[in-house]
Amino acid sequence: MILEEGSTDGAIRSLTVLYDAACPLCRHVRGWLERQWQLVPLEFVAAGSERAEQRYPGLDHARTLREITVISDGGEVYEAAEAWVVCLWALKRHRAMSHRLSTPAGARFARSAVLAAAKWREASKGASAAPRGTKASVRPTAQGTAGRTSPSTPSGPWTWNGRAWTPTGAPQPSAPADAPCGEHCAAPPG
Repeated sequence: MILEEGSTDGAIRSLTVLYDAACPLCRHVRGWLERQWQLVPLEFVAAGSERAEQRYPGLDHARTLREITVISDGGEVYEAAEAWVVCLWALKRHRAMSHRLSTPAGARFARSAVLAAAKWREASKGASAAPRGTKASVRPTAQGTAGRTSPSTPSGPWTWNGRAWTPTGAPQPSAPADAPCGEHCAAPPG
């Protein structure tokens, strides 16, 4: 999709990143992108804001709140995984990675990463509505239980079983405490 005609030589001179300002993950990633050495300047605009709607009247602004959207100075629109790849392309230290993520295999990885972030965002939206300090208010983390000792921590449609996230309601593996954890770890000494 092209919103407007920009530079005639096809070079991208700047990128505008529309991000969900209400999302903690989105704000974190915005801060990380701002701290990186940018070969192509990144400008950040809150998705769905009055500024975004005035600047890009042809966009579906409800969709920009669901998917990261990046617009080049030439009017090209990138969404979801492609938007993340173009953001990495704009950064000095990550341009080579963006080229790898542009390959068919890399694109699958980029899509998977974006889907994982979307699941985290969805889970954190429901958790943030719960009263602080309750089990439902704890957001899922990459570390799983984030220091909690409960063997099974539900978070929306997913449950952390101490080793991995599984769909809620799926059978949880149970093994004696002295049994090895599988083919990747040995039995405890003793």
